Amino acid sequence: MFALMSTDKDGGLEIRIANREKHLAYLEASPVVLAGPLLGKNDEMSGSLIVLDVATRAEAEAWAAEDPYAKAGLFAKVRIEHFKKVIG
Repeated sequence: MFALMSTDKDGGLEIRIANREKHLAYLEASPVVLAGPLLGKNDEMSGSLIVLDVATRAEAEAWAAEDPYAKAGLFAKVRIEHFKKVIG
């Protein structure tokens, strides 16, 4: 498994909202274990946390590159880490 933690660009809320439906459909058709927005000031969406059940970093990177949010240029940065599920 791999965890993806992304940070939105400043002023990215409009990009997020405009691409939300495509992003959610992409998640539904993917090996996603857990997903949700990261919240910033005033609980505004400011990034994403996604846990993928894939075997390799290359698969996680490929998945991340095809995310409609990434294609729309929403993220300032994306961090991908190998993840071991222990609880839940």
